[in-house]
Amino acid sequence: MSAVYTTDEYGRPFIIVREQDKKARTTGIEATKAHIMAAKTVANIVRTSLGPRGLDKILISPDGDITISNDGATIMSQMAIENQIGKLLVELSKSQDDEIGDGTTGIVVLAGALLEQAEELLDRGIHPIRISDGFEQACKIAVAHLDKVSDVIPWSKDNTSDLFKCAKTSLGSKIVNKCHDQFAQIAVDAILAVADLKRKDVDFELIKMEGKVGGELADTALVRGVIIDKDFSHPQMPKEIKDAKIAILTCPFEPPKPKTKHKLDITSVKEFEELQRYERDTFEKMVKQVKDCG
Repeated sequence: MSAVYTTDEYGRPFIIVREQDKKARTTGIEATKAHIMAAKTVANIVRTSLGPRGLDKILISPDGDITISNDGATIMSQMAIENQIGKLLVELSKSQDDEIGDGTTGIVVLAGALLEQAEELLDRGIHPIRISDGFEQACKIAVAHLDKVSDVIPWSKDNTSDLFKCAKTSLGSKIVNKCHDQFAQIAVDAILAVADLKRKDVDFELIKMEGKVGGELADTALVRGVIIDKDFSHPQMPKEIKDAKIAILTCPFEPPKPKTKHKLDITSVKEFEELQRYERDTFEKMVKQVKDCG
């Protein structure tokens, strides 16, 4: 590495470092093989987490948060990958998760295996475009064969046994396999509750997962309704109310307070007591108005 000492027009010194002389841009087959190596490295990381006997990965974020998972999409999203080809595999896993919801690990491993085979074809002198065309033709043949051997499994809202089996298979490699049947049934019931059967579409935004500290996996339950996470204003408030009417307010429900631009001077105890009495009476009036609404 060479450097040149010089000055600018004002006489201030600075150094120009020439380090590009030793750097060479990788092109052609070598660049292609470097990309394949990066993709194979990412695929090998998640390969051991594939299947029901797959191993869990421990991921530690820069903030120190620990994530334990064998879900391909979770692992790939938590990995800080800087290589552009590796980032493409992360997007591939995300697309699979958004579109299908399962097979996120398998699709990355499959892509890595295809690229591994493509590397052997490159060593034989076959052009990358010819290899890509061959993969596309092979994909068409595979899809046509799947159409031949596939079966149509009828189902209805009254008979969800096949959906239950699908959910159970999908959850087989997850950490919830201790409560396999329970979580599979919860998944099926939740999907059918919000699914648009005419359009064959499911809006996952309508399904909310709420976690609470404590308890165990078996305590998980499906709530058909709306969950509003609010703390108790007073410890003596009733813990359970049936057939309750809920008022949803867009403004704070509290005693009136002076605005930030106003100033209230209190010079005696009597004035302070009057202020307290006014706040209490006004708040009671607000509560009465809400109760009178039904």
